[in-house]
Amino acid sequence: MSNPERFSSRWGLILAGLGLAVGTGNLWRFPRIAAQNGGAAFLIPWVIFLFAWSLPLMIAEFGIGRRTRRGVIGSFVSLLGPRYAWMGGFITVTTIMVLFYYTVVTGWALKYFVLSLTGGIQGGSAAAYWATYSTSIWQPIFFHLISVGIGAYIIQRGVVGGIERANRILIPTLGLILIVAVIRSLTLPGAERGLEFLFNPDLSALRNHKTWLDALTQSAWSTGAGWGMLLTYATYMRRDDDVVLNASTIGFGDNSASLLAGMAIVPTAFALLSTENALAAMESGNYGLTFIWIPQLFALMPGGTVLLSLFFLALFCAALSTLIAMIEMATRILMDGGMIRERAVRLVAGGVAVMGIPSATSMTIFENQDWVWGYALMISGLFVAFAVAKYGQDRFREELINGPENNLNLGRFYGWLMRYVVPAEFAAMFLWWIYAAVTAPESEAWWNPMHPFSLGTCLMQWSVALLLLISFNKNIAAASMRGEVDEA
Repeated sequence: MSNPERFSSRWGLILAGLGLAVGTGNLWRFPRIAAQNGGAAFLIPWVIFLFAWSLPLMIAEFGIGRRTRRGVIGSFVSLLGPRYAWMGGFITVTTIMVLFYYTVVTGWALKYFVLSLTGGIQGGSAAAYWATYSTSIWQPIFFHLISVGIGAYIIQRGVVGGIERANRILIPTLGLILIVAVIRSLTLPGAERGLEFLFNPDLSALRNHKTWLDALTQSAWSTGAGWGMLLTYATYMRRDDDVVLNASTIGFGDNSASLLAGMAIVPTAFALLSTENALAAMESGNYGLTFIWIPQLFALMPGGTVLLSLFFLALFCAALSTLIAMIEMATRILMDGGMIRERAVRLVAGGVAVMGIPSATSMTIFENQDWVWGYALMISGLFVAFAVAKYGQDRFREELINGPENNLNLGRFYGWLMRYVVPAEFAAMFLWWIYAAVTAPESEAWWNPMHPFSLGTCLMQWSVALLLLISFNKNIAAASMRGEVDEA
């Protein structure tokens, strides 16, 4: 099957890439992860990992996708040979497993946006409402299905008419709302305490392995590095698009959006609550900050009703723009197998609609999947780095990244980063995580695969995925190369 689709311009690609990267990881995840790890101290390893992990992997994904013009699995086969299809398969599985519960988060954002418009939630009732909503059956499923339907509709319209057009609306809307929220936050009396927490570091937090591990996973989660989604979008790049500059623009844009989200939420919490309660709010788990504390905070400020609606509109825009990229990644793989876009989208949407139901109806399953596949992003990133090293890091840089069309070209340090630094980061963080999981005082059940937050459950689920992928590697490799690719 021919693949004539291309982004219409460089800005179309960048907006789509920003839509991919700027998601709930910025608004929903970043403020609480930063607060849990010392606030300003967390920013130090977070910025380090942008340069030492995320940007090198993002550049690699752009280079691979532009060269191979195939999805994640087909790219590994085309670049390294059919023996390595299972590596691309693991990256695919990781992102699709995240997709199964990401639609649920998108549904939450949509539900709360509608609720804020109708006045159905007040600050004091937020905790009670969330308890009722999160334990209900049909409402989370309904909004999960609506989110899948919206994402599938956009993807079915193609690259320019769907992905690019949607992000031309979503990303400017999101950026404008974040700027408005930051201005309102910083004008609150007492907001300076939040700014100090966010930008005046206590370096003792850097002695905790969790600060570094969470910084790495947050950087990977937020930028999309190692997910395979940037690789997928890169298949629609024009041949003369600058790999390095585009990837860097998306990476810096994503980090900027995270800081804006932090500056909108953290100073607000410190301005309206005591320091103890502000920290408690920001450390209140996957959903507590966004769906319990945010409504309570905005209820305490003048104009809070309008800002609450804007916040959940921003959250929905962010979630949807990333959801679009996840669905496209899965769709692209089926298209590589020769399937037409419309049929591939229907198949992906149907699968996600069904497989997202467990996370929609059980917070235990939702949190387990976030735990398991969030950490699996480290493995996905390692596989991308392996692909670069296996191809030959200098050859990769010269043939797939640098070119006369680039405004920025990379030196040999890039190959050194991908061959040595990224694997060393993976080894250090992964082994550190395993050691902490086994030796922590509350780690009696670290080996138990049925415990939702154990090392055992991660190893079991990853092992099942790898065993199946390796067992069917030959079939997966053959299927990924059936479709024709437009080389124009």
